[in-house]
Amino acid sequence: MPKLNPVGSELEEAFRRVSPGAMRIHEGKYCDDPRGRSRSQDAVVLAPASTDEVSAIVGICHRESVAIVPFGGGTGLVGGQLPQDLPRPVVLSLERLNRIRKVSPSGDSMIVEAGCILENVQAAADAAGRLFPLSLAAKGSCQIGGNLATNAGGVHVVRYGNARDLCLGLEVVLPDSSVWDGLTSLRKDNAGYDLRNLIIGSEGTLGIITAATLKLFRRPAEIATALLAVASPRAALDLHFRFQERFGTMISAFELIGRTGFDFLEETHPGFRWPIESRPDWMVLVDLSADTDIDISSRLVEAASKAADDSMVSDGAFPSSARQRTDLWGIRESIPEANRRIGAISSHDISVPVDSVPDFIEAADREVSQVGNFRINCFGHIGDGNLHYNVFPPRRSANAHLSSEDEVRHAVRRVVRRFRGSLSAEHGTGRRFSGELATNADPALFSMMQAVKRALDPNGIMNPGAVLPDPRLTGSGSSMT
Repeated sequence: MPKLNPVGSELEEAFRRVSPGAMRIHEGKYCDDPRGRSRSQDAVVLAPASTDEVSAIVGICHRESVAIVPFGGGTGLVGGQLPQDLPRPVVLSLERLNRIRKVSPSGDSMIVEAGCILENVQAAADAAGRLFPLSLAAKGSCQIGGNLATNAGGVHVVRYGNARDLCLGLEVVLPDSSVWDGLTSLRKDNAGYDLRNLIIGSEGTLGIITAATLKLFRRPAEIATALLAVASPRAALDLHFRFQERFGTMISAFELIGRTGFDFLEETHPGFRWPIESRPDWMVLVDLSADTDIDISSRLVEAASKAADDSMVSDGAFPSSARQRTDLWGIRESIPEANRRIGAISSHDISVPVDSVPDFIEAADREVSQVGNFRINCFGHIGDGNLHYNVFPPRRSANAHLSSEDEVRHAVRRVVRRFRGSLSAEHGTGRRFSGELATNADPALFSMMQAVKRALDPNGIMNPGAVLPDPRLTGSGSSMT
């Protein structure tokens, strides 16, 4: 691969000519990791207004061997959007590509540009009488292009799948500046390789997503929610199995929440009130949705009562209005912000086989306790085996335990590998885990990934150092702190 070159004043002028109004000041959201643990270096921030302008910018970078770091909403947690160790690259923001191009209720699809905020995509679908089910805590700021580039998950994966499963087609600017118009709404197409799914989850290392055709669904006729107290993660998994037998695909979310998450909310959010009288160690937040009116709320209460009779549930809250349901989910979505305010020593987005979740939590807790005395906030999507396993210092002693970060991180990773899990369940690989991937991925898999990268991006200008380590960069392949 050729040497990467920094952007100078001549190239800045060339960018102004092909994309008037694209220049942005490199500060604020373009610089900072959402958790405040790193800050990007000098870069030229461009916000083109069309696919043609994106193509023109990429063409210049391709010709001049300038690195490009695609930037969506800036909410990524693995450093994929931060230009680390790069010689004055282009940070290419998609924020001005924010049109809803087409909504087709009868075709259950919509075409949107990559810079559309997820919450706005949801609203556009709702206005057409349809549902776009991808839902994340960052829905008010993350962008659909970034969601697809990282194959985002969220709380409804158990019913609707990851972002990959919600996309029918893509428009992509490739590293040589050519544009692939793959904005199909076909449900079946076996003509050749599945390049759509190659681009989804590639984190901007193979091309820049500029638009997408998304799947829409019928809006549920009924939604029912419950917060249920359980004795342990094993009890939560048993309850999940029972509810699967009872409700099947009507389960749209099944979230595990540890008591520590609520303790953190009490510490960081004045006025926070526990939603149930007891303060159990573990809870599950369940969402059911039905396509027809079947009084699903009563059925959920009945199932929870039966589980209580069988000593599987000890307490519960059942919101009776849309507002109460929103408030209950607001608690769940506030936990990441509470974590940020408390300040984790080490955060992990891991997945293991669903039936291994309780054993993983027990084993990880044991391994971490051998390192030191920590608070652990474990929560996440037990229905699909994805846990956010975050380790915090004891209260009021943050600085005293920062030296334990590496030891804690390695302890958790050992347990993940023991259960044949993944260290990147839904956040992506980014720069934070590129070295881990290079070290621990199956050699054949890693070789294929390198071959794909070389074939599509021979100059190595697309997000260098993300997903795959880049030998041209100092520090590439080492985990971010």
